[in-house]
Amino acid sequence: MPRQLRAGWVAESSGFRNPLGAQARGPCSAPRRSLRIDRVARSPFDMVMRFTCAVALLLSVSSVAGADTEQRKFPVALNPDFQFRKAKIYTLSQNLPVNKGQKGNTPSTLTKKASSKSSSVVQEASINFERSYRMYGAVTALDQRQRFGQYFDFFWRARRPSDLTVRFEYKQEKLRAFVQAKEQAYQNVRGTNHSGFRVVGDEYFDDGQVLAWRCLLIEHGRIVAEKRSFLWD
Repeated sequence: MPRQLRAGWVAESSGFRNPLGAQARGPCSAPRRSLRIDRVARSPFDMVMRFTCAVALLLSVSSVAGADTEQRKFPVALNPDFQFRKAKIYTLSQNLPVNKGQKGNTPSTLTKKASSKSSSVVQEASINFERSYRMYGAVTALDQRQRFGQYFDFFWRARRPSDLTVRFEYKQEKLRAFVQAKEQAYQNVRGTNHSGFRVVGDEYFDDGQVLAWRCLLIEHGRIVAEKRSFLWD
């Protein structure tokens, strides 16, 4: 009997566990190992999720801040070498233009009609030409839908050669105070030039008509000329 006990003790001390001893200590050591393994498995997943949430929050905050400061990032340095000459706005709607004339041909209205006949004919012809010009090539209903909207044409002049960027900023009816922008770049430009912008198609039908706008001439990151609508603040 003493030899069996001693042999079991020697076996345990040399690295071989006694079946009775392992069976007695097994329930105590198993939970510790399982808890340690679970803790190591969950820790990297939790860190990745927290890091992803933090990055998403920072990106959302930066995008909102960028949208708020987008229209105020250019310093104003107006220069007489650059100026806007004229702005033309045309709205191409789905409904055909209707000529609203006066009803009846009383003697009192015949003179007024005769005097304004030439101007009305010229105006109607120009409107019809503008519509035909904008709709040229649009055969299907989908093509015509992509043409409906508002067209903005700006005529400006540069008295000396320069690299300019024409920036068109606008606010639409359904987006309220949110400012959107479109740009056109010119290199070594001089003289009288024309820049056209359009808000048409899905952009026009989804977000509404343009309520306020401004057009900028930007040279080397500075606003050298500006033209804005009455409602632009």
